[in-house]
Amino acid sequence: MMAASLLRRDKKSTAAHLKADLKRTDNSSGLRQLQELLDSVLNPERGSDPEALEWCKWLLAGGDGFDEFCRTVRSYDNATLCGLVWTANFVAYRCRTCGISPCMSLCAECFNNGDHTGHDFNMFRSQAGGACDCGDGNVMRESGFCSRHRLKTGENVPSVPRDLLLMSEMVLPRFIITIIQYLRDGYTEPESAADRDLQKVLQQLEPHISFLEELTKMGGAMRTVLTKILTNQQTFKELSMGQEENVYAKRNYEKYLSALKSSGLVSVEEKGAGGAGAGATDTPAGAGALSLLGATAAASLEDSNKEEDQDGLQGVGQRKRVKLSSSTKDPSIMDTLKHKCFLEELLFWTIKYEFPQKMVTFLLNMLPDQDYKITFTKTFVQHYAFIMKTLMKSHESDTMSNRIVHISVQLFSNEELARHVTEECQLLDIMVTVLLYMMESCLIKSELQDEENNRHVVVNCGEALLKNNTYWPLVSDFINILSHQSVAKRFLEDHSLLLLWMSFVSFFQGMNLNKRELNEHVEFESQTYYAAFAAELEACAQPMWGLLTHCKVKETQEYTKTVVRYCLETLQMWFDAIGFVDEPSLNQLTFHLPLHRYYAMFLSKGVKCQGLDLDSLLPDQEMLMKIMVHPLQIQASLSEIHSNMWVRNGLQIKGQAMTYVQSHFCNSMIDPDIYLLQVCASRLDPDYFISSVFERFKVVDLLTMASQHQNAVLDSEQERPMLEGALTFLVILSSLRIHLGMSDDEILRAEMVSQLCMNDRTHSSLLDLIPENPNPKSGVVPGSCSFEEMLSAVADFKAPVFEPGGSMQQGMYTPKAEVWEKEFDPIMVILRTVYRRDVQSAMDRYAAFLKQSGVHTGNPWPPYKERTPLHPCYKGLVRLLHCKTLHIVIFTLLYKIWMDHQNMSEHVLCMVLYLIELGLDNQVQDDKVEEEPCIEEHCHDSWFPGTSLLSNLHHVINFVRVRVPETAPEVERKRERERERETPPSTSSESTTFGQSSRRLTGNWRENLREAQVFSLVAERRRKFQEIINRSNHEASQAVRPKSSSSRWLPPGSPPQLVTEILEIRESMLSLLVKLHQKLSAKQNSLSLSWLAEVDPAHHAHGDGLTAIERILAKASARSRHSKRCLQEICGKVCPPIPPKKNSPGDKKSMDKEERRQRARERQQKLLAEFASRQKSFMETAMDVESPETDAVMDVGSAEPLDSEVLYDCVICGQSGPSTEDRPTGLVVLLQASSVLGHRCRSDTPKRLPTTDEEHIYPEDTCGATNDVRLSLMQRYFKDSSCLQSVSVGWDGGVYVQTCGHTLHIDCHKSYMESLRNDQVLQGFSVDKGEFTCPLCRQFANSVLPCRPGRGIETPAWHAPSNKSMSTLVKEVEDLQEQLGIFPAESNLSKEMESVIKDIKNTTQKKYMDYGKNPGSPDNDFLFMYSVARTNLELELVHRGGNLCSGGASAAAKRSCLNQLFHVLAMHMRLYSIDSAYNPWTRLTQSTYSRETEFCDDERPEVPMLFRDVPSLLIIFILTMPQPLRKEHFTCVVKVLYSLQYTQALAALSIRFSREERLAWSNTGAAKKNMPNSDKSWESLLGHVISELTKAKDVYDTNSEEALMLSSSVWSPQSIEFTLQQFCLPFLRLSCLLQHHLYGDSLPGCQVEEEFSLLTGCLSLAGSVQSSGSMSSAACLEWNLNAFDLINQWCSEVIALSSSPSQQSVSLLVQDPQWAAPRLLHLPDNYNTIFQYYHRKSCTSCGKTPKDPALCLVCGAFVCLKGHCCKQQGVCECVLHSQHCGAATGIFLLVNASVIIIIRGHRFCLWGSVYLDAHGEEDRDLRRGKPLYLCEERYRVLEQQWVSHTFDHINKRWGPHYNGL
Repeated sequence: MMAASLLRRDKKSTAAHLKADLKRTDNSSGLRQLQELLDSVLNPERGSDPEALEWCKWLLAGGDGFDEFCRTVRSYDNATLCGLVWTANFVAYRCRTCGISPCMSLCAECFNNGDHTGHDFNMFRSQAGGACDCGDGNVMRESGFCSRHRLKTGENVPSVPRDLLLMSEMVLPRFIITIIQYLRDGYTEPESAADRDLQKVLQQLEPHISFLEELTKMGGAMRTVLTKILTNQQTFKELSMGQEENVYAKRNYEKYLSALKSSGLVSVEEKGAGGAGAGATDTPAGAGALSLLGATAAASLEDSNKEEDQDGLQGVGQRKRVKLSSSTKDPSIMDTLKHKCFLEELLFWTIKYEFPQKMVTFLLNMLPDQDYKITFTKTFVQHYAFIMKTLMKSHESDTMSNRIVHISVQLFSNEELARHVTEECQLLDIMVTVLLYMMESCLIKSELQDEENNRHVVVNCGEALLKNNTYWPLVSDFINILSHQSVAKRFLEDHSLLLLWMSFVSFFQGMNLNKRELNEHVEFESQTYYAAFAAELEACAQPMWGLLTHCKVKETQEYTKTVVRYCLETLQMWFDAIGFVDEPSLNQLTFHLPLHRYYAMFLSKGVKCQGLDLDSLLPDQEMLMKIMVHPLQIQASLSEIHSNMWVRNGLQIKGQAMTYVQSHFCNSMIDPDIYLLQVCASRLDPDYFISSVFERFKVVDLLTMASQHQNAVLDSEQERPMLEGALTFLVILSSLRIHLGMSDDEILRAEMVSQLCMNDRTHSSLLDLIPENPNPKSGVVPGSCSFEEMLSAVADFKAPVFEPGGSMQQGMYTPKAEVWEKEFDPIMVILRTVYRRDVQSAMDRYAAFLKQSGVHTGNPWPPYKERTPLHPCYKGLVRLLHCKTLHIVIFTLLYKIWMDHQNMSEHVLCMVLYLIELGLDNQVQDDKVEEEPCIEEHCHDSWFPGTSLLSNLHHVINFVRVRVPETAPEVERKRERERERETPPSTSSESTTFGQSSRRLTGNWRENLREAQVFSLVAERRRKFQEIINRSNHEASQAVRPKSSSSRWLPPGSPPQLVTEILEIRESMLSLLVKLHQKLSAKQNSLSLSWLAEVDPAHHAHGDGLTAIERILAKASARSRHSKRCLQEICGKVCPPIPPKKNSPGDKKSMDKEERRQRARERQQKLLAEFASRQKSFMETAMDVESPETDAVMDVGSAEPLDSEVLYDCVICGQSGPSTEDRPTGLVVLLQASSVLGHRCRSDTPKRLPTTDEEHIYPEDTCGATNDVRLSLMQRYFKDSSCLQSVSVGWDGGVYVQTCGHTLHIDCHKSYMESLRNDQVLQGFSVDKGEFTCPLCRQFANSVLPCRPGRGIETPAWHAPSNKSMSTLVKEVEDLQEQLGIFPAESNLSKEMESVIKDIKNTTQKKYMDYGKNPGSPDNDFLFMYSVARTNLELELVHRGGNLCSGGASAAAKRSCLNQLFHVLAMHMRLYSIDSAYNPWTRLTQSTYSRETEFCDDERPEVPMLFRDVPSLLIIFILTMPQPLRKEHFTCVVKVLYSLQYTQALAALSIRFSREERLAWSNTGAAKKNMPNSDKSWESLLGHVISELTKAKDVYDTNSEEALMLSSSVWSPQSIEFTLQQFCLPFLRLSCLLQHHLYGDSLPGCQVEEEFSLLTGCLSLAGSVQSSGSMSSAACLEWNLNAFDLINQWCSEVIALSSSPSQQSVSLLVQDPQWAAPRLLHLPDNYNTIFQYYHRKSCTSCGKTPKDPALCLVCGAFVCLKGHCCKQQGVCECVLHSQHCGAATGIFLLVNASVIIIIRGHRFCLWGSVYLDAHGEEDRDLRRGKPLYLCEERYRVLEQQWVSHTFDHINKRWGPHYNGL
């Protein structure tokens, strides 16, 4: 009852009243009232209603206003952390210099208020959301705190008065339980509702949660209250279950329990005592992993569609999922939850509802409160398993993952907290268990090795869990906590955990198995390998790197030993599970061996950093043999893949091979694999190892002395690449030192050099390509100073340059010369290349360097590089190079190459020589080996006496027994010999060169040879393996091989029979080398005896094969006297080498193949050279860009004598001929609308882009705006038709015509367009709009401008200087104007001209053509036409730099089409005759006083002459007079107009004087008036103008005050003369340019000061009075009647106005024809200035912050790119703006991407960026977030392309924008 009465009172007084009640010591009545009130207000059954929120706000405030309450609470904020929480896409900062944890991030405000100058920071867009760490000393260093959080604010904040938050403590618990009850009510299980309406529930709750969020932002005081409530178990107990009588609450609580149950969770009570299983810690350590790996025998198979049906086995196609039956994990981790407080249940529902953003933000906003942080972290850990289960079921797993990580990264980055939770809540156990549980859901039987009986299980990479990376949040958390030393140590000390982890890793061992397709191409290329590589990197490698960081010092030896021990145990179990004995199964390949790699990396770390002895960590020989098999299999398969043996498996297998060596994976994959093989090689028998390699690479059959052989496993075209692969692998194996003794710096240097040698690199791509420790939290920061130091040591920076084509370069690093000279290491390059072409690229660059430095000009071979010394532990590796098996292979290959056997190549020889040289450089230390008596080794005796390479080099081998096919040439030779009955000499198979003829063989030599000489790698390997197994006396059963592999080597089909032959060799390795040297150099005695004496190995570092052989021989003779002796003998004999007998066709083929290749190469070179020279000559003729010799208008016909017709070449049909009426020729032109002229300003300095709210850009002072204002002012007062002849338009939206200079027949062009229309290829242009590319130079064009028939340039007769008087010429001009326009006859030419006019009109928008009162009138058309001419003249002036000082031969003139354009326009304009009554010519040249009467008409007056634009008049006169015009008439028109322009200059100048100055100058003028030539002195004329204009009342007094302000300076005669000249210059320039185009006059260059005199000279204005120095502008005047009368007449027109209503128009006298060059806006130096101001700025039209804001660089407008909010009629804002501001050309800077896009008409292109980072690179989309600075050169290039209208030609990648930008 009471509640009802309270509800009726107003909220404020109720709240105040209740607060007062509650303050009393006995507050029971207050409490009761409050409870009742809340019961009714917060009744959950009423649904959410805003009224309830209002009540809560008033109650909390306890009688004050809520806002005031907020302010009060804030004043007690004691938080020292920022803690601002943000969601995805927020822009934040990360500073590596200040961060302790690599996840550290700052909000922009804290970043900008802190001092991070010179730090390594970047800006980033948050992926998952985050929170600001400013003020948190656990995550970042205090030096980086911002000014606000640096002060420990907590100390000086007063303590909170108790009653301030009293009401909050009472009301909020009820508020929170209401939220929880909503959540309970609203939740439905996925099964019950098809589309769960969780979103709806959340929407209803939105205001409530927002309210909570608002509370958290009130600061520390309020957060403390909230924490108390959220963690108070008592309150929760009371409110959660509901009191007895409350039915709703009970029902509600039951809903909660059922939700718990359905989640597969049990609350602890229900479990009772017996339910809890034994914890993981109770099981014996070994059992865990064992049962996981091996116990799948008892595993129940479950059909993949999860039905429990045991007969599911017949579905053969489906891989079966495997359930592990016995798992030793603690079940309680997975399925027990108990909620004891609000916080816990809130988190539960947050998870249930899949982490709604609002809830996440609220929970995170509370984190600055320390107590809350700890409780919340524990709660989070407690729910960890549940989170994972929900995640696996979720459909939105991506979003959910991000939200989970958003929370967990805040909790686990803090070492203290992580350690606390690890100790108290078993965080590690939970994580590993959860990960295992997760992966167990997608296990399948492995098919590696023994497909039927394989007991191993692996993850199935096709499952969504792996494909979608669902495990990512968990793994990421795990890596995060392992980065804390204290946590990692616990992990490494807990053996049962390590075992669990090993079993987890073994799930990935052998996943994604590839089987080689041998028959059909695979139908469906599976892409599962992405998932597999990602999983191995993220789930196995990154935690491994995390652990390795904590095993760096001697003290941690035990950890390494433990891990190594468990690795070996697990590996052994794996070998047993897959049934592996000693041979890998054929045609199977997996790239995933994480167990091997764990073992390898911990071995390496232990030896390198912890001083462990390698042997103590290694297993027995037999285990080593097993361990080496799979990594070796991968190396061989890489070769097979590159040899196209896996081509039927599709492209994806190549993708795998590339990923395996790619920079992000290589040091977790190929590097450990090779290191492991190096370890095995250093400990196993070298002969066994070498034979294994050649057998794995399947080239055993190739290694025979015979010229022919049969290979059972390879096609012959695969033999060569496989042999190259095997040798290259051996070279890498014996020369790579990454894990064998190189320091980290040396490794970094080697990696850097190899990447730079392949290609010049940008800084960021180099950072990306250098394999760094892939665990992002490992603390190996790629941007650390050592990277920079190293980079500057090995590379030079090439600043970004511009290629003339306009493609923009980035700043690149290129190797220094000494790097090429001493450090280029082709072996490292081969190891690191993803694409084979990169190796070639490195070699080409190396060759180019040698050529340039003059060291070597031919085709160099890869240089040999000395290696860093081996770590003592790995000395055994050298034995590989000193074993007989390898020496036999080397000998055989040298022999085969010398004999030109097939499938040998230069690369094979190169690698063989490399191996010999490595052997010479790495001698085995102890010489005992060599004396070892060879007892058992029958197989080798006959070959070499010992194992040392040095002594075996000169050992001569006489006979070798080989097995060859019957058809082989060797058999033929033998038969011949037998026919000739020649008996072979009986001689020893041992060489007797060094007198110890120890075992002369007696008896039948052939028998002996048969006994001794056969060499079989396979047999050798078998024997060794058997030996080792016997030695470790394993059970006999092991020794029995499961399948006999001998059958495998039988060739399929029935090849010719093999017979045994004996070859006579009589060579040693040394002699073969010498012979190869002769062969390569093609000289008989290429090595003379003297050569040996003077050799110097250092000189031989670079060169080709000859150099390599010489270097080896030199080393051999330097290191052994014996070798030196033998060499001298060999060189002494210098017998001509036996030319290799080309008997077999096979031989011939292979040799010819090489020769043919060589010839083909030469032919190709020749062709290319010829093509290049042709192209060059074509470019010179066609493009003749800058050749100042010819000053003619066009290329066309400048060479022909002037009176003949001009001939044009058609670039389509190739014919040459004149342009005729019937078959006109045209110029290829591009018409485009342009507003560049309109954007010019008066001042030279460009306007600045505003970056604060105070700055603005005012568009009123631009040329376009000024001219618009002038025209509209005229139109207010004067006759429209007259107005339209008094100005030019086209400043904005004028049509600019440009050409590439090529011509074509117009009918050819039409058929060309037809063919383009039918061509379905995607073009970058629209044929329907008439666009095409010039058929010759491919320049973009859209129209053809007809050339008029006849001569190009007027004949001399037209040029002749005339001596007619001025008045005669004036009369002649008048007569010419009176002539009626002759309407041209209808012809093809005139049709074409009309169609071009139509094109010109269609180029620009309607609004830029209609300026008159009645649109479409002839006057309007007339104005538009002559303005086109004006626009093109003005633009050419701009391109020439705004003046004509540079002279005539500019590129612009070469390609100018003004002459043709003028004729087209003139023909069009002759159709309008000017009414002679209004002809301005008469008003310019005759004194008429009869016009006074006009004003009585109501018609408006004409525009006074002094207001008219003189250049416009010039163009009108020229275009309306009959063409061609004689030059004398042209000059006459210019002279007459010059006097008008001059008078206007005087008038405009006089207005700028102060009153006194005017008086003074008019007196001076009056005095000079009567002197002779007074009409050529400016003083008298100025005086006259002043005195005339003073008669008009408004001219001088309107703006006298302002004028005074302006002219503070005193006018001197010099400054007046200068001002007058400047005023007239624009007119003179235009006239001169026009004269140049019409008559071909040249434009001589000059200094800027002389421009005026030069131009007046060109235009023959300056009569005879021209002295170059002090040129007087008045001296150029020529008046045809009395100057003063004419001036009177012109002034009188103005004076007449002052009495009429149109007196305001007098201001039109003030004009200034000078404009500065057009400029883009001035941009700030640092991009951040733009970004910070604009990326959050709201759009002017819709008020929202645009997703993609953009800035117009011409006018500074802020627009939305692609924003639908600002669309008008389906056109987006950028396109609209480009039409409005640039007549369809727009240049926009995309604020969020730092790139510039160009919009041109209906197309757009990405131009690039003008902001580069410190390394000269763009950062498109701000991905790297490094500070960017303006690149002036690029910006100039952009501006230049804008001004010269060349965007279309220079940028190649255009696409249509469909109005969507």
